[in-house]
Amino acid sequence: MTSPSPEEALDSVVRHTTDNGVSWITLNRPAAMNAITPDQREHLISLLDHASADPAVRAVVLTGTGKGFCAGADLRGAPAAAERVAGDVARLIRGGAQRLISAVLDCEKPVIAAVNGTAAGLGAHLALACDLVLAAESAVFIEVFIRRGLVPDGGGAYLLPRLTGPQRAKELMFFGDALPATEAERLGLVNRVVPDDDLAKTARAWAERLAAGPTRALALTKALVNVSLESGRPAAFAAEAAAQETNMTTTDAQEGVNAFVERRPPVYRGR
Repeated sequence: MTSPSPEEALDSVVRHTTDNGVSWITLNRPAAMNAITPDQREHLISLLDHASADPAVRAVVLTGTGKGFCAGADLRGAPAAAERVAGDVARLIRGGAQRLISAVLDCEKPVIAAVNGTAAGLGAHLALACDLVLAAESAVFIEVFIRRGLVPDGGGAYLLPRLTGPQRAKELMFFGDALPATEAERLGLVNRVVPDDDLAKTARAWAERLAAGPTRALALTKALVNVSLESGRPAAFAAEAAAQETNMTTTDAQEGVNAFVERRPPVYRGR
């Protein structure tokens, strides 16, 4: 029997399909609770970059198989420790976990996390970086770093306070307790909690609704919201005006205005 090529092996642990304008990215290492290896991380980044550039993709869903959405970075396959050079760890974080989270935040298509189970460590931050978060009732979120004597990485200390406020973020990070999906929704980490059996159906409905929308307007809206957290009012207002100027050159913007005037539903093409 012929062994699978590295590409085939990678495709088996990160499933990818595009259907009705939606790019479905599924982590598929259920025995490892979908902990992410370096190769998987690079593949995820590539798929998200491709989604930005591909006009056939107008929304992205990120999910997992089995009982885990993502248990964080897979440390079991890490190379044996060698003599550490100053800056090695910082370079590893910048080139690894932070690049993955940035790929989600910078993706020009809306990204939905369909959290099917445990989201721990980097896996929790991967979900929180998404634009919309759906969670199954059985899902839990865990800031697991403190349990291992580690500092949060993958943008956790950036993402979490912006969603919950600093005191709640510190509570979650200081204690590392498992946060049930319903509590995560109450704290603002999750948009909607649904029965486990309804997660894929709900994610599809949300994603296909986004995929039928004005794609560039959605991308510009995402960028405006993200940058608003970093800027004061003058910069935010200037960015808003520039985004509107850019968006009005798109076919979809003209379609939206024409449809309103003609009193008919708009038909957006993502152009």
